[in-house]
This record gives sequence, C-alpha cells and structure tokens, in this order.
Amino acid sequence: MSMPAQPQKRKNMTGEEREQQILEEAVRFFAEVGFEGQTRELAKRLSITHAAIYRHFPSKDALIERVYEHVYTKRWRTNWETLILDRTKSLEQRMVEFYLDYADCVFEYEWVRIFISSGMKSYGLPQRYLAIIRNKIIIPAAAELRFQLNQPEGPITEEEQEVFWGLHGSVFYIAIRKFIYDTHINEDIPTTVANTVRVFFKGLTSSDISHRAS
Repeated sequence: MSMPAQPQKRKNMTGEEREQQILEEAVRFFAEVGFEGQTRELAKRLSITHAAIYRHFPSKDALIERVYEHVYTKRWRTNWETLILDRTKSLEQRMVEFYLDYADCVFEYEWVRIFISSGMKSYGLPQRYLAIIRNKIIIPAAAELRFQLNQPEGPITEEEQEVFWGLHGSVFYIAIRKFIYDTHINEDIPTTVANTVRVFFKGLTSSDISHRAS
C-alpha cells in the first residue's frame, strides 16, 4: 500500500526575493487603488505582516519611488534617443517607429493607471517622467523637423515643443481610452498608433512650422 504524498514545505524566501515580491504586488496594488492605498492592505494581499514591508522599504514614499523606477525608468530604451536622430529615415518614419515601440513597451494596465493616479497626487512622478520625454524625444524631434524643413538652428521654442506634445498626447490618449475609460479600440493598437502619427505629419506644413519657429 503506497503512502500518501507528504505536503512539501514552503521554501523560505530570501530577503531579495521577498523585496521583489513586495515590489511586484505593490505595482498591481497601486495600479488598482492609486497611491492613496494603504500599505496595511498591501501587506494583507501578500499575507505578510505590515512590519515586513518596512523591513525592505523604510517608508511608503520609498516604496513608491521603487515602483516608479520599476515601472518607468527601467523601461526606458536608449535606442529611442538614437532613432529620433537617425537622418537616414524621414522624421515621420522615425516617429512612427518610435511610437510603435513606445506603445509596445508602456501600453499596459499598471503603467497607465499608475501614471494617471500619481498625476493627481503630490509625488511628482509624472512630471519627472515627462521631463525625460521632453528632453530626449520632444525637443530632439522638433530640432529634426527644423532640419528637415531647412530651417536655421537655434533654441527650440515652446510653440515648437507644443506641436510634438500634441502628437505625444494623441498617442497616449489611445492608452487612456483602453486602460482608464475601458473603451473598445476598433483597430489593433499598432495600426491605431501608426495612423495617429501619420495623420499628424499630414497636418504639418512648412508655413505652420516656420511661423511657430520665428
């Protein structure tokens, strides 16, 4: 007669494994409830003590900072910056390729909901991330448009930046519709993103940009 199988003992987590577990669950937790969510509730979800969270993260702000790094800065792809400056391709082609890759990277439930939620609080996370977008994508793209239109070099104006912020906002609104408003996107995301960028460039004229840059 065979003996009944004995239940396996649960493997104890290392400190590093526990920290990663807390971080990953915190991403899901804050995406669902926003940063006003209490760490005591997070601990319940993890079936650990409240104090266990603070053995790995000294404060809620420290945990939020790690969530920011995990969700935002670690996903930044340095090849995006190189792509924007690649003059072997038209600027329209570069921006289509960038936003297709960008959407593939960031159009996720946690990314979008945390971004929107944190923008309503005083953590400053969206402002920091948008500063990266501005310096590494928006301003270089505006400068490349000047080059493509044979316009003189010089400081990029706020008006020129707003042109590309309009494009960025249009692309990101696709994600907002999907993950915040839960509305149906009729076409697949890559097609919708590519069409959004192409329509933007069809709307640009040399006279418009010359006026903005003057």
